[in-house]
Amino acid sequence: MKILMVCLGNICRSPIAEGLLAEKAAKANLDWIIDSAGTSGYHIGEPPHHLSQKVALINGIDISAQKCRQFNAQDILIYDKIYAMDASNYADIKHLCGKNWVNNKVKLILEELHPGKNMEVPDPWYGGEDGFHQVFKLLDDACERIIQQYTSNLK
Repeated sequence: MKILMVCLGNICRSPIAEGLLAEKAAKANLDWIIDSAGTSGYHIGEPPHHLSQKVALINGIDISAQKCRQFNAQDILIYDKIYAMDASNYADIKHLCGKNWVNNKVKLILEELHPGKNMEVPDPWYGGEDGFHQVFKLLDDACERIIQQYTSNLK
């Protein structure tokens, strides 16, 4: 299974989601490839936001080695599932994919917890550390649900 997490800049939400899902997949002995990307190119090559790193590390996950990259149209062909953090990211993914768009591969990550509600992971960029803790909790729950769904399908 290859899963891509996508937010705007690939420095706040998607790196946390990548780290969480990779950690959970490893603990479940799942041989998954997890990556993240941003729909914009603002931070290419940079590490995750210092508060994303801090909050992840407080929770036992080291994301400091990750580097930002921009989503590209080929990603939809490479990954089995692409999770967008919000509706704007979803729309950007669809636009960037162009003719490569595959509707059933892309969804909002919080759809795993709240199907049909179109809930979004808020961008903590403009807030303080509390926003990053809130994002971590939302993504932790969503990633746990992804693992549960996959492992229950194996039984």
